[in-house]
Amino acid sequence: MVYTILIIVLLLILLAVSGVTRFGFRQITQMRVQTAEGLFNFMEKTGVFTRQKFEALVKREVSVTSHDGLLLNGHVLESHPGSKRWAIIVHGYTAALEVSAQFAGMFEDRDFNILLVDQRRHGRSQGSYTTYGYQEKHDIEVWVNWVHNHYGEDVIIGLHGQSLGGGTVLEYLSIAHPSVKFVIADCPYSDLTELIRYQMTVLNKVPAFPFLSLIDNRLERKAGFRLNQVSPIRAVRQSLLPVLFIHGSADTYVPTYMSKDMYEAKPGFKELLIIEGAVHANAYGVDPAAYTKKVHSFIDEVLEGDSSAAADQPVLPEVSTAPASVPASVPASASTSRH
Repeated sequence: MVYTILIIVLLLILLAVSGVTRFGFRQITQMRVQTAEGLFNFMEKTGVFTRQKFEALVKREVSVTSHDGLLLNGHVLESHPGSKRWAIIVHGYTAALEVSAQFAGMFEDRDFNILLVDQRRHGRSQGSYTTYGYQEKHDIEVWVNWVHNHYGEDVIIGLHGQSLGGGTVLEYLSIAHPSVKFVIADCPYSDLTELIRYQMTVLNKVPAFPFLSLIDNRLERKAGFRLNQVSPIRAVRQSLLPVLFIHGSADTYVPTYMSKDMYEAKPGFKELLIIEGAVHANAYGVDPAAYTKKVHSFIDEVLEGDSSAAADQPVLPEVSTAPASVPASVPASASTSRH
């Protein structure tokens, strides 16, 4: 009888461990993506953008095929047909290119044409798993090649990514084409192993042992990558490409220290903007004026100055204090579903 009870208890424990592992894997790689309606509701609530503005944009749909055969979707906003400047804007986890449109204007102010992209598995792009830049950096490479093929290799390209998009564009640093002149990373993670450990133990109160290694093994079997293969800070340490890091001071989902660590680790020209009171993926919503001003000054310094000469002149971190009346939170569904 005692042995039977022990066997039953052991089986229950194994089932529980297996269930938590499967759930964690799905949360990391296959969380349900948000609808366009949900994205517009979120942006309208925070005041950063509206469906009406998006629908009024003059845009055309384009597509490319990834290196592993997925159809990837994008929208082109060619408001400056004679300009060689292009900004590729990359959204976060469970979002879509609609949410990236909030950033288009600040680049158009500096004569950039815009390419909004749906990450693999999001929006109208194909894909089964999110890999946090392991595969997605090659998707950015395909989009960069698309710009070259249609507008020439003498273009000037800047990358902007938010959350998962921030990690993606930083991972791209390791394979960056010379036509890419700068990267802007908004609330990016510095290392995927560290991020998942933090979210498990701090946010969800789940012990790292044994679940972190079990999830890692499942990631390799199902999605084809391991946690230690995604580390934006590793790419940052090896790159002299100018980078602007932006983060909210109240971000507990992807903690603020991750951008600070990457700023400290990066050689060459770099800037850091901390938006006081902003939570995850809401720095622009809290202080759009400071956000836009910093993006403009960063672009101007990179493109109008000699970035190679500026490489030895890092800019001191800047902290922006937003007006108290500006919304400083995101819906629970958004704050718990975006990397």
